[in-house]
Amino acid sequence: MATPISIVMRSFNDALLIGGTLRAVHEQDWPGGVDLVHIDSGSKDGTVPIIRSFNPRVLIQIQPHEYVPGRILNRGMREAHGDWVVFLNSDAEPADNHWLRELLAVAQTGPKLGAVFSRQIPRADCRAVYAHDYDRCFGPARESKAWDHFFSMVSCVVYRPAWEAQSFREDLQYAEDDEWSRRLRAHGWGVAFAEKSIAIHSHNYTLRQAYKRAHGDSFAAAATQPQIRPKWSNWIYGVLLAWVRDAAREWSWGRRQGRLGGFAHACLVRAAQRFGKTIGFRRGWRHYHQKTGAAA
Repeated sequence: MATPISIVMRSFNDALLIGGTLRAVHEQDWPGGVDLVHIDSGSKDGTVPIIRSFNPRVLIQIQPHEYVPGRILNRGMREAHGDWVVFLNSDAEPADNHWLRELLAVAQTGPKLGAVFSRQIPRADCRAVYAHDYDRCFGPARESKAWDHFFSMVSCVVYRPAWEAQSFREDLQYAEDDEWSRRLRAHGWGVAFAEKSIAIHSHNYTLRQAYKRAHGDSFAAAATQPQIRPKWSNWIYGVLLAWVRDAAREWSWGRRQGRLGGFAHACLVRAAQRFGKTIGFRRGWRHYHQKTGAAA
């Protein structure tokens, strides 16, 4: 007899989307059903009453200033049951009732898999530049397959023994999933992609938000870099030349997809991201490596 699978969900002011996510979770065709562990970070918009209406086994409420991603992920693992624990963002709605089964099916394929992540597709209102990102990361011809590493915590499943060996760092505010999954791989655990497990998830960040996100991710990434600062953190390579390459890529993708109307906006977003990435990394480098004398 199949047992319930624990799903850990994090939320903050997601009242407009969380109901759809929770309904889709409870409609999954997993025969054992789901065991919901929910951690809310002080929502004030009606999110919590919606959560309660779905009767989670665990509902933990914290204040916004208490939110540290790694700390919450570790707590979710401790509250969850079973060897495999699913994580799903409250604004990431399963696209069908096979999302969970397809995710867990891939988890059973490898001898030492530590984590498996789902495909994500953008919402219908997603602006072109961000839809392009989802295509690059998760699409049928995804570029991320050729990258040195890629992982997303938005919709994934974690193997408890892998987490027990390598828990989440609790000193990072961004990129905790990237750091953790890189560390898993460095210690011999596999990270796999479940292409048929699909979640609907996207954000239309403002320019300020795009800068802040890139800055935060890059600041955190500096914590795990070796003692040689990478070439892309240079202003010429990291901002100017990288932005020119971004613009060319946005034009090519927009033409193929019939979305050239978003080209100007895409160029502004890429500029914000490039400045955020370079400034964030340089600040993070000084923060994490200043004691070694490696900062420049």
